[in-house]
Amino acid sequence: MDLFEQMAGMGHERVVFCSSPEVGLRAIIAVHSTVLWPGLGGVRMWPYATLEEALVDVLRLSRGMTYKAAAAGLHLGGGKAVILGDPKQHKSEPLLRTFGRYVESLGGLYITAEDVGTDMGDMEQILAETRWVTGVSTTQGGGGDPSPVTAFGVLQGIKAAAAWQLGSPRLAGRSVAIQGLGSVGLALAGHLHKEGAKLFAADIDQDATARARDELGVEIVPPGEILTIECDVLAPCALGAVLDDATIPRLRCKIVAGAANNQLADEQRHGQALHDRGILYAPDFVLNAGGLIHVYSELTGYKRETAMRMARGLYQNTTRIFELSRAQAIPTSVAAHRVAEQRIAGVKSMRSRFWARKVRTLRGAPA
Repeated sequence: MDLFEQMAGMGHERVVFCSSPEVGLRAIIAVHSTVLWPGLGGVRMWPYATLEEALVDVLRLSRGMTYKAAAAGLHLGGGKAVILGDPKQHKSEPLLRTFGRYVESLGGLYITAEDVGTDMGDMEQILAETRWVTGVSTTQGGGGDPSPVTAFGVLQGIKAAAAWQLGSPRLAGRSVAIQGLGSVGLALAGHLHKEGAKLFAADIDQDATARARDELGVEIVPPGEILTIECDVLAPCALGAVLDDATIPRLRCKIVAGAANNQLADEQRHGQALHDRGILYAPDFVLNAGGLIHVYSELTGYKRETAMRMARGLYQNTTRIFELSRAQAIPTSVAAHRVAEQRIAGVKSMRSRFWARKVRTLRGAPA
């Protein structure tokens, strides 16, 4: 599909291709919407097989950030960036700082943060070239690693889903299968362990699985089995598009609630498929907003207690999605988008009325 057709179809405002062969930088910055103010979203570094694969990922991720911010009630739009390359081999200070210059060139339309393949140290390299970066250390005026707040927010969503589907938010004795033990997945496992849940997990990182097993009593299963294990809650916390035509019929869970972005391979078909099976889906962009809340808090002066209080509110945000889903007999994925879209439309309408009034005044007509 033509780039302009993809942008129009998904509603993007701007897509910037960034190239600097001398430092090995190939990146894409996608700004989906600035209706609710600047687009904030992390920069992902990943060894994409093709440019098209990277483009599809950044377009989907940036649109997801728009909905995430809107559903969480934040004054932010949606943006995202991807750097093509293996973070273990190709990352360097010149590459990151050059990327920072591209971010700076957008004049604040896009604010970056860490994501898969990047970390707090990388954000501080980018900070050398632009102020439009979040997720930096406390010594740099930031809040540090956002992963713990993300995991805490996902925990609130899981509790809300358990209350709705299982009759109680208590997780003691409930079984949870975690796909992915990265920084968020491992932190979520820690929260669930404290709640008394029975935990299963899978990851290709042997160090992460060993830590989860030894420190948290997690039962480790092969990566190919985690999606189909019998459990109360399946928590996808790795890469997206894991819920598709092949996996959904094989699920043996009552709830899907995790941190991964874009868990549904096709938002309409696969959200409906989960709904038809009676599996409660807690929309990912609602649950995983804790990380965005964390970095958003940096914009006004970071306070940990404020970020945690806002993340705790994701319990009610998730419940509101379930209530709308039931009231309108629609999948929760559709309900979540409606909540976000209604807020965006309301603010856009308000701005349009204000702008029209301003134009009339400039032309000498009565306001």
